[in-house]
Amino acid sequence: MGLQAQGRHAVLTDPARPFQSPDVEAAFDAFPEPARGTLLALRALIFEVAAETPGVGAIEETLKWGQPAYLTPETKSGTTIRLGMPKTGGAALYTHCQTTVMSDFRALFPGEFTFDGNRAVLFDTSADIEKLRMLIRHALTYHRPLP
Repeated sequence: MGLQAQGRHAVLTDPARPFQSPDVEAAFDAFPEPARGTLLALRALIFEVAAETPGVGAIEETLKWGQPAYLTPETKSGTTIRLGMPKTGGAALYTHCQTTVMSDFRALFPGEFTFDGNRAVLFDTSADIEKLRMLIRHALTYHRPLP
């Protein structure tokens, strides 16, 4: 599933991108619905944002701590993004807790999202697609020098 804009919010659609490893595919298969659909949608959005953001380069999809993880090994422009399911249910997009990615996003959109400290933004099944693009773009370019 991918994210598709419907007004200001994202809705789930079907992705065409194959998984880079059977282990990552198995990790997604292990997520229960509806979390799986939301996480697949976030996966599609990560690849889409990476493709449209200059300087990011190829995305490597792997597992870190048993969760699907997305890195920029070619350019080293970003911090790792991980996808998972928090204990409270739903879905989560994680970044390294010692970066400012989540605190920057929280400052831009106070009260609009649920956060798990400085490490994750939590989702149900829909979210504002343009705001998520901003979060993912920031994570994928976190280590890139400013112009």
